[in-house]
Amino acid sequence: MAVETATLSRRGSLKEVLSKIWSPYRKVPLLGWLVSSLVAVGLELLVGPLLARFLGMAKVPVLFGFTIVLNMDILFTKPALIFGAIVYVLLIYILPIGLIARLTTPLANRLAAKLLSVSMILSVLVHLVLLYAVLFLWAEVSDYRILIARLAMINIVLTLSLNVVNGYMGEFSCSHPGFMALGAYTTSIFTVLLFAQDSTFGAPLLPPELGPFMFPIGLILGGVVAALGALLIAIPSFKTRGDYLAIISLAFMFIVKSLFENLEVVNGARGLGGQPKWADLLTVFVWAIACIWIINNFVRSTLGKALNAVRDGELAADAMTVNTRGTKMTAFLFSAFWAGVAGGLFAHVLGYVNPGMFGIQKLAELLAMVYLGGLNSVVGSISGAVGFTVLGEALRPLEIYKWIIIPLLLILVMLFRPTGLIAFREFNVKKILEPRQPSTGSDGPRPKDEVEHAATSS
Repeated sequence: MAVETATLSRRGSLKEVLSKIWSPYRKVPLLGWLVSSLVAVGLELLVGPLLARFLGMAKVPVLFGFTIVLNMDILFTKPALIFGAIVYVLLIYILPIGLIARLTTPLANRLAAKLLSVSMILSVLVHLVLLYAVLFLWAEVSDYRILIARLAMINIVLTLSLNVVNGYMGEFSCSHPGFMALGAYTTSIFTVLLFAQDSTFGAPLLPPELGPFMFPIGLILGGVVAALGALLIAIPSFKTRGDYLAIISLAFMFIVKSLFENLEVVNGARGLGGQPKWADLLTVFVWAIACIWIINNFVRSTLGKALNAVRDGELAADAMTVNTRGTKMTAFLFSAFWAGVAGGLFAHVLGYVNPGMFGIQKLAELLAMVYLGGLNSVVGSISGAVGFTVLGEALRPLEIYKWIIIPLLLILVMLFRPTGLIAFREFNVKKILEPRQPSTGSDGPRPKDEVEHAATSS
């Protein structure tokens, strides 16, 4: 009994210490974190290579030192590199971000309040520009970082779209890799046939210079084809209830994969290459932001509320005059459209696709991202996609053990947080952008509601 009491006491003390350390940072607005992160990545570009060589590393750690720390060969042969990677992350990221965020908290809060008082759109644009600047400067260190950043944003689109069905609609769909494949191949055929010199389709039909400007049309076309494919599932599936959607959608995924494996016009199982790499960092960033904005508005709309009603009780929703079948079909086609867009971006990031990319492993990854992040949550989907992408790359040095650790983590999440880490949380843009600390004037601090009222009236 005494041992248990002592253990609880130590846990309580540790929690109090951590709370006191973190307490000042609760007042840092998003603007402050973005500015401090921008300074950190700028610092890395200026002194990162020099500091890395000083600490005994051949180059800058590409992923916050994870690939060095988790490399077993380095652990036993060059343990000093692990110490160097930890010191590097501490000096380049943790200390500068923490220090600058703390010192600039009052100024960042005033600026955040001022931006919101002028215009919500202006505030959003400023934050997005800062976010892109952080991503751009961080990715400038290596091509590997650029690839990770683009794949993470594509995974955000995929996770958000799948969450519409598996989270907000309450069904279980396994067809997203198939939709992704339809979008990837449709967009690839569009760009390669019209704008690229390729051994499969020959000379381009249109001037290649037009390609980058027509690329969005190809992505939308890929999304439309994926939505049409979803219609083939929706028509028979939504006439029934229960687990039929999961069964039919899984069959659809294998049908699409088998179709492209046997279509010689797109090189069958060998895959289709030659896609121009037009899905650069800015392009993927813009599409990811557009997807977040559109899906967030969709789930908060009347149709989104009807979708939640269908999830919570389809018979009750039907009795309340909700067109349950129409609502489910609309959401399913909407979800498939964005999966198709993500597939098109994916193909033009890699410059190559083959049917094997859209099989059961891709399905497992997508489901893991959705359920890791959290159901019915835009924030959860974003967190799950980014977290899983970074985790997968961070654990790459562990090789086969990576696919033991990740499932174990997912099992733990399912046991202790069955709905995910960040579930059923509304994505409120104004709340995210607002200051975290009341402004101070001649009369001292003012309550938060007074600050907001003053900002609105001005």
